[in-house]
Amino acid sequence: MKVLYLLRHAKSDWSDSSQDDFDRGLNKRGLSNAPFMGKILEERGVSPNRIFSSPAKRAQLTSLMVSEQLQAQNLLEFVEDIYEASPRSLLGLINELDDSLEEVMFVGHNPTFTWLAEYLTKEEIGNIPTAGCVKIKFEFDSWGLVSEGTGELIWFEYPKKYSAE
Repeated sequence: MKVLYLLRHAKSDWSDSSQDDFDRGLNKRGLSNAPFMGKILEERGVSPNRIFSSPAKRAQLTSLMVSEQLQAQNLLEFVEDIYEASPRSLLGLINELDDSLEEVMFVGHNPTFTWLAEYLTKEEIGNIPTAGCVKIKFEFDSWGLVSEGTGELIWFEYPKKYSAE
């Protein structure tokens, strides 16, 4: 069995319109939601063998805060190809994963993460909100077999589920 977590970065900071997209950090809500989501994931028993994150600043900050909550900072790797990835290219990264990895988390961006989650599970998710995470399970032992409709959506968590925000 393989388990994939797709975690969208927390809410980004748009206060400086001249800032390059890649360099945008997190706003106040993002800075509180990222560690909050890490705590939720810890309570859910999330224990990835590796965390692959987009190197964009908002994804980096999210993955650092979440990995800290999961005590998995040493498992974090920044992968250039996740930033601005298409669903097809992200699927390619998943298909190339080492089969010794049982649980893997990707931290990145929409709309790619929502589209990929829907493609893999054939579930209508609509939108993975900022700091939202889906858990997808695959009933086989090779990442190379991950493809359309082969995954089962186990859960879908996001901070606003826990607040009146």
